[in-house]
Amino acid sequence: MKNIYSVGQVNRYVKNMFTQDFFLQKIYVKGEVSNCKYHTSGHIYFSLKDETGVLSCVMFAGHRRGLAFRMKDGDKIVAGGAVDVYERDGRYQLYVKEITLEGAGALYERFLKLKQELEDMGMFAAEYKQPIPRFIKRLGVVTAPTGAAVQDIRNISYRRNPYLQVILYPALVQGEGAAESIARGIRMLDQAGVDVIIVGRGGGSIEDLWAFNEEMVARAIFECRTPIISAVGHETDFTIADFAADLRAPTPSAAAELAVDDYRSVLETLAAYGERMHRAMWGKTELYRSRLEQYQVRLQYLSPESRLRENRQRLADLELQMEAAMKGRLQDCRHRLGIYLERFQGLSPLRKLNQGYSYVSDAGGRAVTSISQVKAGDRLTVAVTDGMIEASVTDTREEERGL
Repeated sequence: MKNIYSVGQVNRYVKNMFTQDFFLQKIYVKGEVSNCKYHTSGHIYFSLKDETGVLSCVMFAGHRRGLAFRMKDGDKIVAGGAVDVYERDGRYQLYVKEITLEGAGALYERFLKLKQELEDMGMFAAEYKQPIPRFIKRLGVVTAPTGAAVQDIRNISYRRNPYLQVILYPALVQGEGAAESIARGIRMLDQAGVDVIIVGRGGGSIEDLWAFNEEMVARAIFECRTPIISAVGHETDFTIADFAADLRAPTPSAAAELAVDDYRSVLETLAAYGERMHRAMWGKTELYRSRLEQYQVRLQYLSPESRLRENRQRLADLELQMEAAMKGRLQDCRHRLGIYLERFQGLSPLRKLNQGYSYVSDAGGRAVTSISQVKAGDRLTVAVTDGMIEASVTDTREEERGL
């Protein structure tokens, strides 16, 4: 027998699939902006497109504080957020939390060309990537000696392992001679026998980061026998060095966390393993890990963030519907009012007076509609368009009038 499901069940099932895919909960997508609309509520609706397809996007008003420019059609951007399904309509879109302009121009074209050339040579191939050792004693760093990057690396490394030895090669990271200085530093630290090398600097424009896009730096990384972590710029910045390195970190601080294991957590783990060294513990560990994964999936599904996105989208739709309904109601009321005005003009006594008719009343103010209501000598008042006429009845006569 066939299984038949409702539309809501299918949409809910698809939404759960998106929710359980952790890759889609924090993703960065680049493309060209099209159909960009700033709504009166503060939300931004737009699409990202490239030569292969189109992706619908929305940025709610609460996330616009991080948008440093007014977006328009044709902008090349990198949008970061979560891909989720709007369950009511059964359509998916990118809920954007941050937007940055993508680098462009001659430098960017040069970057793409060199990246393709090195990729064709196999310098980015996964089989050449070296694993990062978990426990290290000596950490090499190639960066500027006075920048914030080296301070972040030192602070985090010593906090995680106070017994670690950090060897800094003070390199130029920007301007003339920077690429040669970085490549020389990688080779010297490789010969010094450190366990891991971090190569990086703080964020900047594509021009500021260009030294890490030079071929000589990529070759120095590829030929290095020591595992290298690339940490150039911010999370959305990508350089040739990132692709050539054994591991890419989004920031210098994250590189230090990836390279240096937490010394205290290692001691605690060893102590726990020493107390629980027997076979039954392995079974319990697997059981608890399975439960934890189930709780993570359940918590992700029940996350208030997803429901808030759903409610925001629903409220935005209701707002549009309300505006359309109000405009339709006002138009209908204007039409009816016009009809009533025409009717009232047709019934207006003044309009009748303007057409040559008059209004006759007796001394008591009662309307005179028959000769039986008056007799000779009665005083009458005749109302016409521009005033009143006082008259006296001299005679009456009866006449037959057909209707």
